[in-house]
Amino acid sequence: MSPHPADNGIVTVPTNHSVERAADRLASLIETKQIILFARINFAADAQRAGLEMLPSQLLVFGNPRAGTPLMQAAPTLALDLPLKVLVWQDSDGRVWFSYNATDYLQARHDVPAELVKAIDGIGALVQSAALG
Repeated sequence: MSPHPADNGIVTVPTNHSVERAADRLASLIETKQIILFARINFAADAQRAGLEMLPSQLLVFGNPRAGTPLMQAAPTLALDLPLKVLVWQDSDGRVWFSYNATDYLQARHDVPAELVKAIDGIGALVQSAALG
């Protein structure tokens, strides 16, 4: 299935993997492409440690300074949205999804030239590979 940008700039892609497996696959692809994985936050595990329950949900934060720095130089506010983030989450029906900010949304939100945003456009292909593999 192909991603579909929502009106709010979020692209959501389904996967048949569990949240843990899907996040592992994405982390592996990030490392294979020599992109820096800055953080992997397991919200459900954090909630459990606080005595709360939450459906499986993990956030991966990653990037490449060669791609992100020129964007932040052009629009310092892009640092609010960079490094890139992908949320891997399970809904109440047990379906698992990848969600991330559409790059055209980031381009419009921060008013940066479209040619600069091409440096981070690979996020869609990365998520598709993790979702389908």
